[in-house]
Amino acid sequence: MEPVEQIIDLITVVGVFAFAISGALTAMEKKLDLFGVFIIAFATAVGGGSLRDVIIADRSVFWLVEPIYTYIIIGGTAFSILFRKKLGYLKTTLSLFDTIGLALYTIIGVQIGIHMEFSGVSCIALGTITGSFGGVIRDILVNDVPLIFQKEIYATISIFGASLYYILHHLGNTGIWVQLLSIFSIIILRSIVVYFEIKLPGIYSKD
Repeated sequence: MEPVEQIIDLITVVGVFAFAISGALTAMEKKLDLFGVFIIAFATAVGGGSLRDVIIADRSVFWLVEPIYTYIIIGGTAFSILFRKKLGYLKTTLSLFDTIGLALYTIIGVQIGIHMEFSGVSCIALGTITGSFGGVIRDILVNDVPLIFQKEIYATISIFGASLYYILHHLGNTGIWVQLLSIFSIIILRSIVVYFEIKLPGIYSKD
């Protein structure tokens, strides 16, 4: 296995676990049953990556060919259920794991685009789709308006992180610090946005 594929696999594992926890916490907040909690966790964890793989020709959906990811989702769901009382305030914890998943999945999408020699715009779009659309599917399934369709600064941060990673890579920087810098830039920016409740301007008069 090539080094870039090993890095993608490692980041994917952590991203799947983080997004599974995010989905499970959302489902528990909505008081869904055990099956519902798992389904929301599963959809959140694989939604963005599945959409990415479907739109790329000749690429298999990652969790269908690598069953380990299903086991990771089961583990993330079980972790959320067992330790839900120790995870602190639900909304704060949900935001944390959602942010981690967003950061990791965004970089995965860009890496795959680069690996397949797509254009810069396509790589950034893949990163944003991979990072954001698991959360979109999660919110739709629990009957919420997805964050990226509200004034929340969510997809914009994904685009920024994806662009940063692509530019640094395009300039010839290929060390692990490039991934880490891009990942932590998304996590830090998203955390600042959530903490200070920074939102995009609305287009309606009441906003």
